[in-house]
Amino acid sequence: MRKLTMAELNRATVADFKSTPKSPVILVLDNVRSLHNVGAVFRTADAFGLEKIWLCGITGRPPQREITKTALGSEESVSWEYAAETTAAVTALRQAGYQVVAVEQTTGSVPLPQFSPAPGQPVALVMGNEVFGVDDAVLALCDTAVEIPQFGTKHSLNVSVAAGVVLWDVLNKLGLFAGKA
Repeated sequence: MRKLTMAELNRATVADFKSTPKSPVILVLDNVRSLHNVGAVFRTADAFGLEKIWLCGITGRPPQREITKTALGSEESVSWEYAAETTAAVTALRQAGYQVVAVEQTTGSVPLPQFSPAPGQPVALVMGNEVFGVDDAVLALCDTAVEIPQFGTKHSLNVSVAAGVVLWDVLNKLGLFAGKA
């Protein structure tokens, strides 16, 4: 076994990436305060070929050094849009036919292994602030909430880590990894 070279990885150029079909999934960042988390989410969105990221409220927007440091250029490949109010972005996504799913621990949240995306419907995953989570007004607009089962003494994951876990699970359930291995 050996590591693959960059040439063997055959990575798409930014122009090629922008012209390829995307996963029917959007991430909504609701007042994410850390620019490093924003950059990490861009990098994950690029890896999974997401359609777009909505950056809402106080969430930082490119170009910023801290975002670029962790995004490694993916802020150039992944489409993004800004909304001053997360509720406005979620409302627009609902009107566009997205199933809006909060990633949050709530009284009615579904454990991630039991969650099934609505068949044939694009998905918008709402990731909340590192301290306060998804805002209550935003939660009220979501179709459902999912939570990642956890077994330790802490009951939360870093927002960028949580985004990666939930994205992998949802994209897998949508069958988007079939034939990729």
